[in-house]
Amino acid sequence: MFDKIPTRTLSHTVAKQLQKEIEKGSFRTGSKLPSEATLARDFGVSRTVIREAISRLKNEGSVEARQGIGVFVTKVTGIRSLKIDYLEALEPESVLQLLSLRRAIETEAASEAALHRTEEQMTAIDAALVKIDTTDTLGIGGVPEDIEFHHAIAHASGNPYFLKTLIFLKQYLEAGMIMVRKKNAVREEFSHQLQEEHAAIALAIRARDPKAARAATQTHLQNTALRLSKTN
Repeated sequence: MFDKIPTRTLSHTVAKQLQKEIEKGSFRTGSKLPSEATLARDFGVSRTVIREAISRLKNEGSVEARQGIGVFVTKVTGIRSLKIDYLEALEPESVLQLLSLRRAIETEAASEAALHRTEEQMTAIDAALVKIDTTDTLGIGGVPEDIEFHHAIAHASGNPYFLKTLIFLKQYLEAGMIMVRKKNAVREEFSHQLQEEHAAIALAIRARDPKAARAATQTHLQNTALRLSKTN
């Protein structure tokens, strides 16, 4: 059923082939996908590769996981799921374009968070900020912590679609974030800039100032785009 998998971009290739079989009807709507072990054997790859491929299909809405049961092909609703070609999204120009999309979403999410956040949500934002500062100080990356911070803000907006959209985009934006951090990992100035930018966003949300929250997020993401363009 499946073609040979090249060594490079394994999970991407597996995801595309699984999607193709779903669209052909090899796996019908509502049916359960073979187990990770079975797919790993059929594709000749590791279970980690299969897990990553399934994760991409879940993000695209093609399958859903049911805890303790397995992964199932989702019911067709007549509305096509948004899909972005993963390899295309890793191209420098595409990364910057996706970052621009993220900027449009997150500036408004931060503004709404300033208006609607609860004390519990503010605590979550502050906790994520501390994690970022800690990882930056230790020089150990900090991309998951950075994403957690922005997701906490989206959650505090009170609009679940901000968070759902950012979760979808996460898989494509991570590569750009990692690229920037690796390039600037040894620069103290870079770490200091990130700390100041994130702190300004949190401060505006804490002050319930939507205009300042929007401006601080806009500045942060514009600077992120500049830092990314300098790595290319």
